[in-house]
Amino acid sequence: MHDKDELCKKIRSIYPEIGQCGIEVKVNFDEGEDAYVVDLEKGEHHLKTFLEHKDADACMDGKQCVNLGVDIGQLKDRINQV
Repeated sequence: MHDKDELCKKIRSIYPEIGQCGIEVKVNFDEGEDAYVVDLEKGEHHLKTFLEHKDADACMDGKQCVNLGVDIGQLKDRINQV
């Protein structure tokens, strides 16, 4: 399992505008869901998604980041609309 800070850095490498245009990202691991919780914040608005452990590992290991990219991209687009 990868560190949540490593996953945050990976998300920022895929979406460099996160953190630069008022959107902050937080990542925590939810033991009950056995998944990472990715929370995007912009002002008072918060959106979150669950990223399965296997999808996060595949991305962090340089194999495939499709699920991570799609999930975070959708969150980023929605939070920018508010």
